[in-house]
Amino acid sequence: MRDRRFIAVHRGGPLARPEHYLLAIWAADCAEHVLPLFAAHSSDDRPRLSVETAKTWAQGEIRVGVAQKAAVASHAAAREATDASAIAVARAAGHAAATAHFAEHSLGSALYALEAVEASGGSIGEERAWQIEQLPTEVRELVESALNSERMRRATPRMPT
Repeated sequence: MRDRRFIAVHRGGPLARPEHYLLAIWAADCAEHVLPLFAAHSSDDRPRLSVETAKTWAQGEIRVGVAQKAAVASHAAAREATDASAIAVARAAGHAAATAHFAEHSLGSALYALEAVEASGGSIGEERAWQIEQLPTEVRELVESALNSERMRRATPRMPT
């Protein structure tokens, strides 16, 4: 079940466009932060283009449909990748662009970025701290409460205790 707080005003929810844009930028930042993990295994530019597309949508320069196509392309790159971290990075990038369609995809971008870090042997605790640091004040409480929900805790890679 979707978290109603992430439903845009034009779809009958409470999420205003400026906050939706902030979520897309944050999701793109989360994916961009792990893009080097993808680049270490592939020269495919679809995940990078997906991240750029998410940022461009958040500037109001392209329509949602363009972002959706970039998301689909990045997920196709994930299906073609063979390294677990690269697959997760491409999925993170795809979710960043998909945030234009449904704001809740921003959470998927952060979670897949954590999965990529975990698969590469990095510290997911450090990555999560970095992600939280990047959150704009206007959406910090919304994202933190969503990430701390039971549903998200089940989806999150093993966080250190």
